[in-house]
Amino acid sequence: MGRKFFGTDGIRGETNKGAMTATMAMRVAQAAGNHFRRGDHRHRVVIGKDTRLSGYMMESALVAGFTSVGVDVIMTGPLPTPAIAMLTREMRADLGVMISASHNPYKDNGIKLFGPDGFKLSDETEMAIEALIEAQPDLVPSAEIGRARRIEDARGRYIHAVKQSVSDEIRFDDLKVVVDCANGAAYQVAPSAIWELGAEVITIGVSPNGTNINDKVGSTSLDAVKAKVVEEGADIGIALDGDADRLIVVDEQGNEVDGDQIMALIAGRMADKGALRGGGVVATVMSNLGLERYLGTRGLTLERTKVGDRYVLERMKQGGFNIGGEQSGHMILLDHGTTGDGTIAAMRVLASLVRSGKRASELLHVFDTVPQLLKNVRYDGSSPLDADSVKACIADAERELQGKGRLVIRASGTEPLIRVMAEGDDGQQVERVVDRICDAVRNAA
Repeated sequence: MGRKFFGTDGIRGETNKGAMTATMAMRVAQAAGNHFRRGDHRHRVVIGKDTRLSGYMMESALVAGFTSVGVDVIMTGPLPTPAIAMLTREMRADLGVMISASHNPYKDNGIKLFGPDGFKLSDETEMAIEALIEAQPDLVPSAEIGRARRIEDARGRYIHAVKQSVSDEIRFDDLKVVVDCANGAAYQVAPSAIWELGAEVITIGVSPNGTNINDKVGSTSLDAVKAKVVEEGADIGIALDGDADRLIVVDEQGNEVDGDQIMALIAGRMADKGALRGGGVVATVMSNLGLERYLGTRGLTLERTKVGDRYVLERMKQGGFNIGGEQSGHMILLDHGTTGDGTIAAMRVLASLVRSGKRASELLHVFDTVPQLLKNVRYDGSSPLDADSVKACIADAERELQGKGRLVIRASGTEPLIRVMAEGDDGQQVERVVDRICDAVRNAA
């Protein structure tokens, strides 16, 4: 049976429409609360959010839903997704909830759920909760209704954990760092953590107003941070997304450094120290072939999963890996957290910059990328990938690239988009193949 509500990263959509209404949020909370109510202890959920205007509405609806089924609620206010995962474990909560649509515009919102271990839920658990969403909730007697409270020290707890991710002797005293928080969840904690270790911090994207999250700032809109790095003569730029679970870096020349290069840097340094587990790195089918080739020269492997950091994490846990991530910037460092954490990954990059004494452009160019092109095609209605004309075009492209490159075609799990990616040593061939498939998808759509 297919999913009705959950996508690759929780439930997401435009607010006040479809699955992203206050009514649905309350039902999700009731279903999740009923699912995780086990034993006779007082049950507890930690709820965080990013800076979207609709976060207030969704938070109130979730609180109503959880308390109605006897679950106590702890609210943190705006905090990164990884902070909620951390606090869920630290506070011995039965589950955690992050209200965020990540890198999407402010009009969207989402609900991400974490189990008591701080990890995102399995497909099986999400399916069980989906079944309960459409069932009559098991409401508790009035005397057992849950209580709700807001905690004030959540930011400090997370900042402490972030600083603990680098060695005690590391200081950033000689670094000038531009930090772009996308007007999102990390607007207070990320600049503070980096400043507390001594860096000169120049901030952008730290003035959220409810509607400017990810608007021309952040890891999916890099022009602002690139310009600021060059203008300020900074050593490096750090760009997070709306819920700060992903990181893109900008070197001192204003050049983008994606998740593949960051994974290569961190994995290589950990391998040198004998701290890399699993014999390599876990990434998705979207990671560049250059990363795979580089790891091979180090005697390391690249294991690929389907797109979604949850699938990367599942493979990491199965294979005993401690580094994984996505080209888009999700960095999962299992020695320090249970989900992608852009701020902790940034701390590791900054620590490497200090140790190496190199400029960011030298340090972060770990391998030569293979020409790769990704284009998105928006559609309405049913997926155009089911059209015979699209299937035939994809088959032709696969034959053309056989032995020369790779082709990845998929529907987005969070938006009505078809993502078309090809890579190979011949950049012109890659561009021709992608454009041909995109045209076929548009015609079918």
